[in-house]
Amino acid sequence: MSLKLARTVADAVLFEGYLLYPYRSTSSKNRVRWQFGVLGPAGAAEASLGEESTMSAQCLLRDDGGGQVTVHLRFLQLQRRCVEQATDDPTRFDPVEQLNSGARTWLSWDEAIEQEIELEGCVLSELAEQGRSLPVTVAGGADIEMLVDDGGTTIGRIIRRRRPLEAAVSLAASTIDGLVQLSVQVDNVAPAVSDKDEAIQVSLIGAHLLVRAEHAAFVSLLEPPDDAVDAVAACTQRRCWPVLTGASGDTDIVLISPIILYDYPEVADESAGALFDSTEIDEILTLRVMTLTDEEKAQARATDPRAAEIIDRCDSMSPEALAQLHGILRDPHAGVAVDVPNLPDFPAEAGLIELRDLRNVDPPTFGSEDVPWWDPEQDASVNPDIDSVLIDGVAVSRGSMVCVHPSRRADAQDLFFAGMTARVSAVHSDVDGEIHVAVVLVDDPAADLHEWYGRFLYFAPDELEPLVPPTVADADSHHREESRQWRS
Repeated sequence: MSLKLARTVADAVLFEGYLLYPYRSTSSKNRVRWQFGVLGPAGAAEASLGEESTMSAQCLLRDDGGGQVTVHLRFLQLQRRCVEQATDDPTRFDPVEQLNSGARTWLSWDEAIEQEIELEGCVLSELAEQGRSLPVTVAGGADIEMLVDDGGTTIGRIIRRRRPLEAAVSLAASTIDGLVQLSVQVDNVAPAVSDKDEAIQVSLIGAHLLVRAEHAAFVSLLEPPDDAVDAVAACTQRRCWPVLTGASGDTDIVLISPIILYDYPEVADESAGALFDSTEIDEILTLRVMTLTDEEKAQARATDPRAAEIIDRCDSMSPEALAQLHGILRDPHAGVAVDVPNLPDFPAEAGLIELRDLRNVDPPTFGSEDVPWWDPEQDASVNPDIDSVLIDGVAVSRGSMVCVHPSRRADAQDLFFAGMTARVSAVHSDVDGEIHVAVVLVDDPAADLHEWYGRFLYFAPDELEPLVPPTVADADSHHREESRQWRS
């Protein structure tokens, strides 16, 4: 069950960016492909013909003895779809970019087929003694589909061609701080090529790994337990990132993804199907598809069978299914989701909205019942410019220097700031009583401009390290700290 659940997210990774709205081959953004996680043939990157040939990751496991891992390598194999038109000679067909018959259109286009290779299981203790290199071979081939008109006359054919692929998955293990450090590397070992077109044909596209452990448990690299912090810091990643996946709390599977994700990523139940573009909200993208003209929809259907599925699904979507994309209210205390099909007060771009349930939380009064709790600017007792928060015994306020250590489910952008020095611009408190420290990076050439505009980076107090020694705060000057003290 865990592997099946993990595949739902892995499939989203596999097809992320496969084909972008408006899903037509004539669209400029669909003429330059492919998506994340492309492993090109050896030497292609150095010759500017394709992507690098290698991706690698290190993750940690607890193994009490007898633990083993099984690797599933997943990727897309390019399939070149060539349309050929029939001639007077029944044995000869001429290649064409497009073939029309009545209301139907066929286009020459690059498709892709899914590949999942389950490799031989490896015992962790044996990997520690001697690493393993597991070969991966995917056969090429060609399929022919004859095209006939409504009268049954052959008007052409489609030839789908695939080049053979070759790769190797290398595994090794070592012990660090009582944990097993598993090293996984994928190499495209296809022979060198001479042009970009050939390079993509022998590339592994959207490459990622599902690694399943038996009699062992993976350790989170994003939120490691205290005894694994140093071991996590010693792990290195190249062009991918391992996250725990499956049901929340499971520790038997990691997804090594070319896209940085959180632990236990999920595909929303409200999502009706793949759209290949997570930079868009499902609702917005669905509405955009619905606004396409019949001609544009026909072009998208002719471009790719998967695009045709998107067009057909959006066209047949019921009002109830569409309304479900508009919003959902989640109750974090009860652990259940409550559908809210109509939320007219929320903007459409909010998509699937998560609203925190405040029924069991007493909101701040900010000094008086006459002052709205949702409007802190009306209360003089709150002033982000002079308020402070205690971090490791140090009063941090505007002007304080801190070192940034992103940890709270940090996104890819935040991770770039790890270890950098920042200057505090303000200390904010939200209606839930949480503290948010606004900072600007000292080494950012535009730091002064960001501060002038009020464009800050925000971190929780436990993500910051004061860069001044602790001092005894004057009770009068730091009276607000008593209500904002952060337990380090």
